[in-house]
Amino acid sequence: MIHSCFDTNQLKFKRNNMFPMRVVNLSFFILALSTWLIAQSNAADLTPSPHPSNMPPHKPGQSLSRWSHETPPTQPPQPAPSCECEPSPEDFTNMKQYEAYKVIKRFKGIITSDPLNITGTWVGTKICDNDEINTYRGFYCDTPPGTTDLTIAAIDFNGFHLGAPTLDGFINGFPDLALFHANSNNFSGTVPDLSGLPYFYELDLSNNNFSGPFPTNVVPLTNLAFLDLRFNHFEGPVPSQIFYIGYEALFLNNNIFDSSIPASLGSSPVEYLTFANNRFTGPIPASICNTSRTLLEVLFLNNQFSGCLPYEIGYLRDLTVFDVGMNQLTGYIPLSFGCLSNIEQLNLAQNSLYGMVPDVVCQLAKTGNLVNLSLSDNYFTSLGPNCWDLLHTNVLDMRNNCIVGLPNQKSPIECHFFFSLPRHCPYIAHMPCEVNPRRNATCYDRTHWPWHFDHSPPLPH
Repeated sequence: MIHSCFDTNQLKFKRNNMFPMRVVNLSFFILALSTWLIAQSNAADLTPSPHPSNMPPHKPGQSLSRWSHETPPTQPPQPAPSCECEPSPEDFTNMKQYEAYKVIKRFKGIITSDPLNITGTWVGTKICDNDEINTYRGFYCDTPPGTTDLTIAAIDFNGFHLGAPTLDGFINGFPDLALFHANSNNFSGTVPDLSGLPYFYELDLSNNNFSGPFPTNVVPLTNLAFLDLRFNHFEGPVPSQIFYIGYEALFLNNNIFDSSIPASLGSSPVEYLTFANNRFTGPIPASICNTSRTLLEVLFLNNQFSGCLPYEIGYLRDLTVFDVGMNQLTGYIPLSFGCLSNIEQLNLAQNSLYGMVPDVVCQLAKTGNLVNLSLSDNYFTSLGPNCWDLLHTNVLDMRNNCIVGLPNQKSPIECHFFFSLPRHCPYIAHMPCEVNPRRNATCYDRTHWPWHFDHSPPLPH
């Protein structure tokens, strides 16, 4: 117990004799100080000693004595937050890879779907080492001409099923990009302006969700050799300028294009051409014969083409596939088709063709490479000897025509009604591959060819 240096009786006496005010204030101060010291002393006596259950875990080689005079913490210490520091240009092999990293990071931020977790590999600074450590899947590097900087030159997202509302700012964000393949994804928006990419030559946007008119941003790409827009929702006309580009392959099938094919088709050096499953109208342009030096396969099936089969197709002597099935074409099969010595697949089914099937066409199965000739669902009335032979080998399909004596044909009433309508397709008795053809003839020059319009083809009996 702390005692005051003043006697209590003396304090009482002095208080009764009314000490001056400064003495009374001092007495109250000393009394308050004594009370505080007593409370502190009692509190120290009540402090519990450390218990093993309250003590932090012991570490080997560490003395427990240091905890003997400390109150244990009420919560375990929290680890310091990790730092995800943004890499600097010095962390990359060169500045081009650093700039590519920034483009990829921005694009990653707008991805709406990624079921295969492709973007989970787009981490780190080793952009061009993806073959070794499986990072940055879909990106491939090369060294552009005239430089030593390894940078992204190709992007292949085929089958990744990524989703994004736009590719603008992404494809055109790689100045040395040569090709972009993105078959089977969920991309949409507009096709970016790629005219600033000097090495770009392949664009595959097939099987996505693009819509609207034909992407005119591809028209200035004169170095584009491969354009694939299949299985989207593009619609409207196809610009004539695209046929002046040096495509090797042009795939426009399975969209909603609904224009006629411009005559500029003949200016294209294309090898593989697909217009199938659209709504193209009008005739097949005769200028197609000018593609004879390059064209190998052409698919026009399932459109709304009309008019006569162009005689000029016979000039396409390297053609291996010609498919115009499921259209509204009419007339004879031109004799010129007998010049398609390399043809393998010839499909003219589901049109309104008529007359006799030229024997020179069926003979291609014996002298050439023809393995499939489909003429079903037309109005043919007779066959040559070689054609009858092909029926037995299943090379020729003649179902649902107007050939008397052949099973599975149209009814006589349906055939008679068809032949009662006027027809205006010419018959040209000339083959461009005949021995000693007229010199200097072009695919447009019919001046001296013997041909006539047929207005009364033979009726079926």
